[in-house]
Amino acid sequence: MKTLRVGIATYEEMKARTLAIARGEYKSPADEPKVWFPSAESFARVLSDRNRALLRMIAESSPGSLAELAERTGRKKSNLSRTLKTMERYGFVQLARGARGALMPRVSYDRISLMLPLSKPGRRGTEAA
Repeated sequence: MKTLRVGIATYEEMKARTLAIARGEYKSPADEPKVWFPSAESFARVLSDRNRALLRMIAESSPGSLAELAERTGRKKSNLSRTLKTMERYGFVQLARGARGALMPRVSYDRISLMLPLSKPGRRGTEAA
């Protein structure tokens, strides 16, 4: 099972983490999140119930185009396009060109795991920078 790890960090926390990595003061562990959101609210907006159902539909049916996905889901193609481009920015889907240039959405993960910190970075020695 392939899992995409997602974390929550403010812009300042991510900047401090990136600088610590660049200075060689911090090395990302293999199990650290690969995708970061600035807040739990922004994560919830992108992965709403409706959008998780969309990801499930893509994973299960491998649609050949956005038009085919729109037909299967009952959503408008323009709405799907915007939603999928947002999800693509976070790595939740990949949009590849298929036959005749049609965009084909694909999901390469079976699961998304959210790391939600309850303390500020640097406390208890578990977080970066």
